[in-house]
Amino acid sequence: MSEAQNARANAYCPYSGFAVGAALLTESGQIYTGCNVENGSYSLGLCAERTAFVKAISDGCRKFKAIAICGGDASDPNPQKPCTPCGACRQVMAEFCDDDFEIILSDRNYPLGELLPDAFRLK
Repeated sequence: MSEAQNARANAYCPYSGFAVGAALLTESGQIYTGCNVENGSYSLGLCAERTAFVKAISDGCRKFKAIAICGGDASDPNPQKPCTPCGACRQVMAEFCDDDFEIILSDRNYPLGELLPDAFRLK
């Protein structure tokens, strides 16, 4: 979670004021971080979770163990409320992770299958 909080400090969120950080743990133990990056054309913004996944995937990683996510008002340096991933991020996770992939939030850990039951998968 501390890596997610560090990544959150780099969020670019002038439109929502809601900063999010994510830290993705690979099976090999490497951590990839991401933050949200907003855009004036709202649909072009990137979530912290997908940013972390894209960084890892572009480095050749395909096996993941867990992701820690934190988010909240950009003026709060240490938000304590859970920040669940959006549906698009959950679907990206399902592309590369099994239902037991661990999603770590401030209140507890969730398996991906609980947050996205019956995910669309080609496998």
